Amino acid sequence: MEISTIIPHIEVLIFASDKPLTSLDIVELINNSFGFLEERIMLDQVESALEGIKEKYDSEFYPFEVKESGGGWQFLTKKDYHKTIAQLNGDKFLKRLSNAALETLAIIAYKQPITKGEIEAIRGVNSDYSIQKLLEKELILISGRNEHAPGKPLVYATSKNFMDYFGINSAADLPKISEVLAEQLVEGTRPEDFTNQPLAEHIGNESLEDEAPTEHISAIAVNQDGELIIPEEDANTEENASESKDQDAADGPAEETDPEEKPE
Repeated sequence: MEISTIIPHIEVLIFASDKPLTSLDIVELINNSFGFLEERIMLDQVESALEGIKEKYDSEFYPFEVKESGGGWQFLTKKDYHKTIAQLNGDKFLKRLSNAALETLAIIAYKQPITKGEIEAIRGVNSDYSIQKLLEKELILISGRNEHAPGKPLVYATSKNFMDYFGINSAADLPKISEVLAEQLVEGTRPEDFTNQPLAEHIGNESLEDEAPTEHISAIAVNQDGELIIPEEDANTEENASESKDQDAADGPAEETDPEEKPE
């Protein structure tokens, strides 16, 4: 049978179903519907038809799309029409999970299957309430028990409703933790951000600019015996300074006035 013949039947099945349909579900339903005895629809035919349907509804002409979400194929409205649809459902449609519930759900999603004790060890707080709320919303489920842990505690995993809620087809579609962390890293300085001027010279120039200019810088050298060689001009300057200090010492300390003494 031509693929174009079965495409409308696939669209009807996906549209009318109250749960996501897998490709195998569609194969079985169509074969049962037509009652084929000799010529049966094969999986590869359905998958080819689904690709055509998906491409068709990806067009901007349609406000909805066919997407593999929640473990199967569904008709979903496009994100651009979220605010319009929200008016039909009121506050219930706009409800969000609390931060504590989101933390708990994220841990379960990435570490599943996981026990409550392991969740609390990661979060550092009691998680009974968050787990209970996630179970009520059917975003997680009890997948069994940890047979190797003392007391054989219950283990939790995400449900198909979780995948449907977040628009993914399996836990493998979750963003990698390394990718999330990479977006938060600060980009390092690139070599081209520096000028061609050597860094040491650049810093030296800045330091000299910050300092007050000096009128004279003496050229002091050291001879072979380790003695300082002072130019004649500097020696005269130091000699004059020394004589000035000696004269000040001979004159004695300047007379100080008592701040509390009042003139007569």
